[in-house]
Amino acid sequence: MDVGADEFKREPPNAAETVIFASFAGLDIEFTGLRSNLSRFQQISLFDLPSDWYLKTRQSIQQFSICQIGLSVFSSIEGESNMYIAHSCNFFLFPTTFGILDTEFSFQASSVQFLNQYGFNYNKFLKKGIPYMNEEQEKKIKHSILTGNWKVRSTLDKDQVKVVIDEVTRWLDLAKEGDQITLPGMAGFRAFEVQLVLRQALPNIWTVLRDQEVIVKKVSLQHRWYLEHASGDRDSCWKEEILLSARGFSVFFQMLVQAQKPLVGHNMMMDLLHLHEKFFRPLPEIKWNQFHVLAPVVILELHFPRVSNLLEVYEVLSSNLNPTKDSAPVIVHGNKCEKYAKTKYPHEAGYDAFLCGSVLLKVAHLLLQRVHGHVPTSESSFPQYLDVLAPYVNQVNLIRAAVPKINFAGPDFPSIRPPILILTVRRWPGVSEQQVYGEFQNLCKFDVRRLTRSQFLLLTNKFKDVRSVLKDYRCHPTLQVSLYRYWRHSPNVNCVLQVCSIVAAWALLGFLLGRSSP
Repeated sequence: MDVGADEFKREPPNAAETVIFASFAGLDIEFTGLRSNLSRFQQISLFDLPSDWYLKTRQSIQQFSICQIGLSVFSSIEGESNMYIAHSCNFFLFPTTFGILDTEFSFQASSVQFLNQYGFNYNKFLKKGIPYMNEEQEKKIKHSILTGNWKVRSTLDKDQVKVVIDEVTRWLDLAKEGDQITLPGMAGFRAFEVQLVLRQALPNIWTVLRDQEVIVKKVSLQHRWYLEHASGDRDSCWKEEILLSARGFSVFFQMLVQAQKPLVGHNMMMDLLHLHEKFFRPLPEIKWNQFHVLAPVVILELHFPRVSNLLEVYEVLSSNLNPTKDSAPVIVHGNKCEKYAKTKYPHEAGYDAFLCGSVLLKVAHLLLQRVHGHVPTSESSFPQYLDVLAPYVNQVNLIRAAVPKINFAGPDFPSIRPPILILTVRRWPGVSEQQVYGEFQNLCKFDVRRLTRSQFLLLTNKFKDVRSVLKDYRCHPTLQVSLYRYWRHSPNVNCVLQVCSIVAAWALLGFLLGRSSP
């Protein structure tokens, strides 16, 4: 189900109604861009520690925006053995533009091209996107509304509001006390903006929102004072309603956080950073490992290094290659979500979220076989699945970094990536990292980092690339490649050893001279 601002406001989506009683949820996000075109030194690298990776990624998170969130909420069906119903939604989002809020974000051409290829609805995103804001933005707009220091900032909104004010002012000159005028076509933020501006600009009118119309009534100054003060809590509720509309999807996000349901995703580190930045608080500048305090939510990360995409994983697990296929959980689609039952929609956020949840159930069922040594029955339950998935909880994959994943529940796991190679260059003066990269790019992809004037470190995420380079460059006349050994090749270690050698030599010389003197 595709959900824009109109659908989100008119009726709560199925996912919102079922999340509290759900077993878990699948999550996927599409962005206006992935990574900034940073300088070579700011690009992520296999040499990066998690803290380095975070600082480089944080800039991209701030630069790009979320355009679509996919959520697939899985609930067990009462009275049915190992059967789940999935409510899948595509939420189209657009940053709140209201009062002082006017968010800037960028588009990356490659990301736009990618989403276009898979039929992304940019009209829904740009024209009907659900508004959202984080807690800091909410505090600012709340303060401006409740204190009356509220202004229309957008040029477009100013022009539209000016037309309305001119119309009401002309009417007001001829109207009698008690007369009213109807302003049609007012909905969402525009209706609130018009009312706020009219009440601030004209002291002898009162406004009421009815359906998609704003009713303007001419009143005396005394009656206006009475309406403002006698309404009491009703006026506060009206302003709270403005804030609620401005928060938009952030309200639903907080509900999801408070439900504390397990979340499952695929390569979801960027997703989590965006969720923190857009709905909770701006990402910390330095303390990268504090960003996940947004909620004590269990995160289940799926990572399959030998397949090309998530759909391929799902199809393999749904085929006869899976020995537990016949007893695997049965998954049905909820009301208004049936389109995923018949057609594949790769890289549509809601569909990918559904795939994540489905793969989780199939993998957990498969793991039960490994634990118990026999094919599990169709009586398996979700608590059993959580037990076998426990070793993988709160571990999020990093695609390119010095460690393969971040462990939110404890220390990071040691790297299982291929060993570092050291390249010693002869008879190639002034060689650069880019030239070294170009030398190997036709054979395989290596991240390159200079060690000394004539030595470079090479790192890849494929063991076969290490074997190929060691073999092909074994007898190369100018490029000598070998395994990097810290105690042998590190300039710091060599420097310490040289200093120790000098100190030892001087000590020995002093000892010998001392013995030879009378």
